[in-house]
Amino acid sequence: MDEEVIPVLRVEDAAAAVAWYERLGFTEQWEHRFAPGLPAFVEVARGGVRLFLSEHEGDARPGTLVHLRVRDVDAVASEFGVRPEDLPWAREIELRDPDGNRLRIGTPTR
Repeated sequence: MDEEVIPVLRVEDAAAAVAWYERLGFTEQWEHRFAPGLPAFVEVARGGVRLFLSEHEGDARPGTLVHLRVRDVDAVASEFGVRPEDLPWAREIELRDPDGNRLRIGTPTR
């Protein structure tokens, strides 16, 4: 097994969050609830990148910032109708998911 870090993002509605992350090219891997009606904990993945989306209040703070490096930021920007910015380290956009979590998404220029 390779070692990795998986950020946890706080979401209010896991189904709505999964739908939004699917627009970024993520797919739902699994969902867990301790019992019906209790908060969901979901994994989404895009290639080798994974995120946990949690409805549990104590797992993460709203408004978290995650950097995501992709091969083609222009394709992502087009999907969301935003214009990338050329920075010294990357061509980059910033998006907010439905829960206010920030994603800086870019293609490195170095």
